Amino acid sequence: MTTQEIADKLVTYCREGKFNEAYSLYDQNAVSIEMPGVPNEVTKGLDNILEGFKQWGESIQETHGGSVGDPVVMGNHFVVPMTSDVTFKDGNRMNMEEICLYQVENGKITKASFHYDTSMMG
Repeated sequence: MTTQEIADKLVTYCREGKFNEAYSLYDQNAVSIEMPGVPNEVTKGLDNILEGFKQWGESIQETHGGSVGDPVVMGNHFVVPMTSDVTFKDGNRMNMEEICLYQVENGKITKASFHYDTSMMG
């Protein structure tokens, strides 16, 4: 698959809430990078990335909304703007905007990095 095809599939899956399908686009050795100082700042390997996503999901009490923008592709990279509005089980509500940057090699996502304002995290 081309970078554009992967970008389009990822956006479609995320918009439909099909996260297992979205992660099927990742390479087994993919790396996921969060902002400095955030838990799981660097996660290596698809199994570990999936476990981090599971933990994130389990920490959420209620989802109020969110969006997935259109991808912008340049070479073997693409970016997607995303938002999420969630209340965590600890009662804190967070409305987050982020830019998600993906790198593609050999038809799979090999690196994902997420860029957002950490000051909203308290």
